[in-house]
Amino acid sequence: MRKTSYLLPAFVVGIVVLLSSVFVVDEREKALVLQFGQIKAVKEDPGLAFKIPFIQEVVRYDDRILSLDTQTIEVTPSDDRRLVVDAFARYRIADVVQFRQAVGVGGIRAAEDRLSSVLNAQIREVLGADQVTSDTILSEDRRELMTRIRDQARTSARGLGLDVVDVRLKQTNLPEQNLNATFERMRAERAREAADEIARGNEAAQRVRALADRTVTETLSEADREANVIRGEADAERNGIFANAFGADPEFFAFYRSLQAYEKALRGGNSTMVMTPDSQFFDYFKSENAGAPASQ
Repeated sequence: MRKTSYLLPAFVVGIVVLLSSVFVVDEREKALVLQFGQIKAVKEDPGLAFKIPFIQEVVRYDDRILSLDTQTIEVTPSDDRRLVVDAFARYRIADVVQFRQAVGVGGIRAAEDRLSSVLNAQIREVLGADQVTSDTILSEDRRELMTRIRDQARTSARGLGLDVVDVRLKQTNLPEQNLNATFERMRAERAREAADEIARGNEAAQRVRALADRTVTETLSEADREANVIRGEADAERNGIFANAFGADPEFFAFYRSLQAYEKALRGGNSTMVMTPDSQFFDYFKSENAGAPASQ
């Protein structure tokens, strides 16, 4: 009975010691075995692992890709237009031993504070370069800028045992105090472009109108020329007919010309003529023969 009373506590102590010496490493994490703060073993493969109970301790770190949102900062590109930049990064613990030596007991929180400082420094350096303008940052070309930020941040973060997987610029906006000035400048630029378009349109319209006026003038001139030619030919033909008629019967031609003169002179309802009684104008009215003048 007394022997049993000794074995039971020993058995319990043995189980406690055994359980304290065994730990499980999850596939999503890495573990360090520490003894008095010194690294004694690195457990990166998932499964069971052992440690000295009560002397050694296990510190676990996440082995997945983690996300970090940086604080909003202001950068000044080469065109002196300040921008408010908000970025985020994807990173993972690449070297758990170096990570522990770099951040100590601070863990992930201390590492993210230092990584955030690294990212902000690289963002200012890349976006503030001589060849980088605000238009470049706000355009699709900023993909190349983000790649440069990632590569430079990756180099700086290796000392922390971290691998920067990706860096993205979430927002790139103008500061609130610069928005109104920027909007006014944009309005002025759009107004200038509209004025230029209107001026070019008016110039094109004037060219079209000038071309149309010249075409009309040329068409009318050509029509007048053709009309004058036709009119001249008709007059010539008419004069030829008159000449032939005069040559064939001078008396009839004189009679015809007198009738034309009567028609033109006596046109209208209140025509008044003053002439001497012996005027030759009405010779055909005074003659006894209708076809011969009074002198005959």
